[in-house]
Amino acid sequence: MPQLNPAPWFMILVFSWLVFLVVAPTKVTSHTFNNEPSPQTAKGTMTNPWNWPWH
Repeated sequence: MPQLNPAPWFMILVFSWLVFLVVAPTKVTSHTFNNEPSPQTAKGTMTNPWNWPWH
């Protein structure tokens, strides 16, 4: 029964985690957005409270 021999499966597990921990984060962190968000001023974000009657 091959599932009782941990030698090949352990190395597959180690190499797959190596890919997830080394290769994938570098690809994710190198991603850049096309449209960078621009900061808004505090004046533009002023809102008025709602004065609706609750009944």
